[in-house]
Amino acid sequence: MEVTLPLQRSPSCRTVFSERTQFRIKPFLGFLPTQSFNWKRDHVAANITYRITASADFSRRRPRRISTPRSNDSTPRGFTPRTQVPTTSIQRRGQKNNEKKKGTGPSPAPEFTIPGSNTETPQLKTGSDEEEVSGVNLVVAKAEAESDGIGLEVASTSESLFDEDKISQFEETVRMPEVDERILVESKDAEGITESEEKAFVSGDVDVSVYGRVVEEKQIYTKSSDDEGGENIEKEESVEEIEISKVGNNASRETESRNETISKTVDKVESINSVDDFHKRPSVKPEGVDEGYYSISEDKKKADNFLKLKLESEEILRKEALDRLASDNFKKGHKLFYYPEIVEPDQDIEIFFNRSFSTLKFEPDVIIMGAFNDWKWKSFAINLSKTQLNGDWWSCKVYVPREAYKIDFVFYNGNDVYENNDEQDFCITVEGGMDGFDFENFLLEEKRKEQEEVMRRKAERERQVEEQRRIEAEIVESEADRAQAKEEVAKRRGMLQELLKDAVTSFVNVWHIEPTEFGANDRVRLYYNRSSGPLSHAKEIWVHGGHNHWKDGRSIVSKLIKSESKDGDWCCADVVVPDQAVVLDWVFADGPPGQAVVYDNNHLQDFHAIVPKSIPGELYWVEEEQQIYKNLQAERRLREEALRAKAEKTVRLKEETKERTLKTFLLSQKHIIYTDPIDVHAGSTVTVFYNPANTVLKGKSEIWLRCSFNRWTHRMGLLPPQKMIPIENGSHLKATVKVPLDAYMMDFVFSEREDGGIFDNKNGMDYHVPVFGGVVKEPPMHIVHIAVEMAPIAKVGGLGDVVTSLSRAVQDMNHNVDIILPKYDCLKHSNVKDLQFHKSYFWGGTEIKVWTGKVEGVSVYFLEPQNGLFWVGCIYGRANDGERFGFFCHAALEFLLQSGFHPDIIHCHDWSSAPVAWLFKEHYMHYGLSKARVVFTIHNLEFGANLIRKAMEFSDKATTVSPTYTQEVSGNSAVAPYLFKFHGILNGIDPDIWDPYNDKFLPVPYTSENVVEGKRAAKEALQERLGLEKSDLPLVGIITRLTHQKGIHLIKHAIWRTLERSGQVVLLGSAPDPRIQNDFLSLANQLHSSHGHRANLCLTYDEPLSHLIYAGADFILVPSIFEPCGLTQLTAMRYGSIPVVRKTGGLYDTVFDVDHDLERAQACGLEPNGFNFDGADGAGVDYALNRAISAWYDGREWFDSLCKRVMEQDWSWNRPALDYLELYHSARK
Repeated sequence: MEVTLPLQRSPSCRTVFSERTQFRIKPFLGFLPTQSFNWKRDHVAANITYRITASADFSRRRPRRISTPRSNDSTPRGFTPRTQVPTTSIQRRGQKNNEKKKGTGPSPAPEFTIPGSNTETPQLKTGSDEEEVSGVNLVVAKAEAESDGIGLEVASTSESLFDEDKISQFEETVRMPEVDERILVESKDAEGITESEEKAFVSGDVDVSVYGRVVEEKQIYTKSSDDEGGENIEKEESVEEIEISKVGNNASRETESRNETISKTVDKVESINSVDDFHKRPSVKPEGVDEGYYSISEDKKKADNFLKLKLESEEILRKEALDRLASDNFKKGHKLFYYPEIVEPDQDIEIFFNRSFSTLKFEPDVIIMGAFNDWKWKSFAINLSKTQLNGDWWSCKVYVPREAYKIDFVFYNGNDVYENNDEQDFCITVEGGMDGFDFENFLLEEKRKEQEEVMRRKAERERQVEEQRRIEAEIVESEADRAQAKEEVAKRRGMLQELLKDAVTSFVNVWHIEPTEFGANDRVRLYYNRSSGPLSHAKEIWVHGGHNHWKDGRSIVSKLIKSESKDGDWCCADVVVPDQAVVLDWVFADGPPGQAVVYDNNHLQDFHAIVPKSIPGELYWVEEEQQIYKNLQAERRLREEALRAKAEKTVRLKEETKERTLKTFLLSQKHIIYTDPIDVHAGSTVTVFYNPANTVLKGKSEIWLRCSFNRWTHRMGLLPPQKMIPIENGSHLKATVKVPLDAYMMDFVFSEREDGGIFDNKNGMDYHVPVFGGVVKEPPMHIVHIAVEMAPIAKVGGLGDVVTSLSRAVQDMNHNVDIILPKYDCLKHSNVKDLQFHKSYFWGGTEIKVWTGKVEGVSVYFLEPQNGLFWVGCIYGRANDGERFGFFCHAALEFLLQSGFHPDIIHCHDWSSAPVAWLFKEHYMHYGLSKARVVFTIHNLEFGANLIRKAMEFSDKATTVSPTYTQEVSGNSAVAPYLFKFHGILNGIDPDIWDPYNDKFLPVPYTSENVVEGKRAAKEALQERLGLEKSDLPLVGIITRLTHQKGIHLIKHAIWRTLERSGQVVLLGSAPDPRIQNDFLSLANQLHSSHGHRANLCLTYDEPLSHLIYAGADFILVPSIFEPCGLTQLTAMRYGSIPVVRKTGGLYDTVFDVDHDLERAQACGLEPNGFNFDGADGAGVDYALNRAISAWYDGREWFDSLCKRVMEQDWSWNRPALDYLELYHSARK
């Protein structure tokens, strides 16, 4: 037999097995001259391939030993270049021994030589040293015509030994390439045999041409013989050699006679679908085969032995590899290696560390400390153990998780001695797993899941806390109900005692009841002597009665008739005693209820009679108390449920309003930029649309999108510029962007070229679109307002409202807000919660005490200098106001510095806190408060122009309270040089203060859903309170300070014009100027005389009345000569009243005329909502007011829908807060 085995390492049996073991090729008896069978199986661990070629004279050849060379270099991956181990072909030449007669019949096979190598090709010798074997032959498919014997070959063909459909799954794991014309079998492992299997030898007197090794798990057919030798494959002592002994005797005597029988038998052998199924299938005994032949199958012990030997084989191979790696790395002075050499995810690896080459060479303990993926994932610390490898090698096993692409680690002694690869740390690359980008996304997804779990647990905790609070509150309320029930019972018992004092069973010669003993629900006869009282001449006598001190009102009504059984003027009536009656109460009258004129009521004391059988005992009062208790509980729960439902609806309405406002905010720049979808979610792909026609890039041939995330701070940095493509039927261009999971904001600018050129960056603000659902939330900013007004504790004008409401709105968006305010002696302390002393500090030669508290949920620091500057009983109006507020501004900055505050934004307001801007830049910006940026807001340019000018110069960003007012004052010398940083942002109103659904001053709460009913009830209540005629007429309301700025001459004109149109008018307000106040007092008297039923002027301030006017009026008139923002028109719309305004400042920015401003409203994402006019004379007022009143008269249904529309528009701080946050971020950029 000639055998050729290509090897990549020594095939020494010592490499595979630690004990001396016999090997054999399991025989399959048969000879098929017209078929071929090709079988190959690779041994992955050892890289050993056997090639066996059989010839007819193989038994005459003597065995020869071969040696296999081993690669001299095998270094670990990742530390030194890895040398590939060459693949070597080893020829096996068989020799056949027949009756000790030697002869040769060579069948040569080509040798494989490594180019450039002088290593001889190892040879594997076959033969026998001691024992004789009857013969070894391989399963064949076809015969070769050779003169000295029969040549057989295993080849890949459609006519295989087994049908293809039966071995298809087997072929998935056993590859079967074509080979040369000799019989070729390639195997990846050698199988050890047990002693019990050694009995299965081929008899020496049987002429067998071929024994074929099918596969370890296939069914093997053998014949037992006592007198013939057996198959014996011995493992030699040498690690480098294999010697296979096979002795054949008279191998060909009965070959031909057996071939036909064996051929028929093979077709009946059941094929196996997979290797693992072999042990579960029954054996098939061939027909025509002697009883000595048997099948070895389904032997669990054999399978276990096979698995054990396989594991032992793998372990020996592993040890050999480790010996080699340890030796190579020790020679090269490497500190570590690992096994296997290719590290993949989801496996255990062994890391070997040479202590003698490291800083730990004298340490008794070695610990590996590491993590995965640049130290970002699953840290570990494992003790290393001393190994048996040559050299000071220590090792441990480390599990590589699925998510790993890199292992990072160092070694240390458990204390303070480290080996960290010269401060570079050690690392091992993991093949075939995630890359860094995938891992970052994985981490983000894990973080998202973690956040969801945290939120779920938080919600569950809150639910449990709320449930506990509810239970505790229920206990308290139940006890209160029980106490109230006891009190009610005691009260009723006292009343009953009083009743019983006056109650009798009869009154001599006046009335009596028969029978005298009766109870509840009994029918009794009441007798009355009509001649005893004022009804002696009445034509009819009626009894009007009740019970228990008229508890349930009148429950007895009956007409008395003349008594036939009694003498005199007696009459009677049959009545039923009411249920639960203890005392009967009644009077006599000359007619039924509603018609009676004369009564006999016992001299105003009424008549009372005891119900003898119904005098309650203790059980009655116990039951009465329980019933009262149940009623109280039911009533309370109904109230609580109504309050809960109302609170939930309020929250829902606010959330819906916020959502609409955000969408409006996103669509407000649709003429320039928008996204599809509008609501951008993390992890999604969005399309960005941009219209350069409305920007500085108009007419450019190309437009390039530059995008990033999280206000340009995202870990991915700036995305590559992307050329935008035009869309069909429009001037917009588009580009697609993948939004990462950790995004909370998309950031855009646009340019004319890929490398830059002209940019559109929204005048330095950049374009931003919020991202929802990201695993990272926007970091909160810290904003500090330094102001001298704050509503409601220190309010003079609109400044105080803005400071409070803006702070609350920004805080609701998860930012940190503080307010610094002077501690006036006139402060409304009742509106400050948890006011307490905080600290003292010294500045400006005086001690300044600091107090803290909460106002409308916002943290406030009150500064109280001990020099008395703010102990003057007022906010404004002192001659030294400039000095007072200048001192306060400097003291506020000093407080921030000494307290260690590091705000992102310092926001100052109007002239009174304008000095903050330059004091910060000159004294604090470079001395501890460098992080902050200054934002300055002008509320009214009419006061302190010089201070405002200087604040405009030093501030980072400046605003005023409406876009139109920004344009109106742009020519003012105080702001003209600084228009590049000057922005107009509308004010808003507080939706919690101005809320018709929860307004305690209104008779009927309402929303846009029932606005008609709610306003009707409010109008009736307003008319009643002010003495106006209760009629359905258009009602115009005016709520204002009476100053020239507010257009007082236009107000007077509008009053008379409304009355001329048969409307009603109500004014609420006062004048700081006594002359104007007296002027309006005269007008009020005049109107009271001439139109008292349709006009009323209340020349004072009345908070409840203002709420009623906003709700009850159909129109609110605001004819201001100038109005930086204006809140009156916004509050009016909140209550469903239609504004009639002059086109100026914020009035123009918020009121869109129903007849003229459709496009302007749509550009802002709104619908028309009122009436406006241009001029400052009576004609202008008439134009708007006449259209408004006519609309009320002519189209009530349309007018009601307009009221509903304006109520649904959001004029709160939701939108302004978004604009201010954009401004804050721009100031910090």
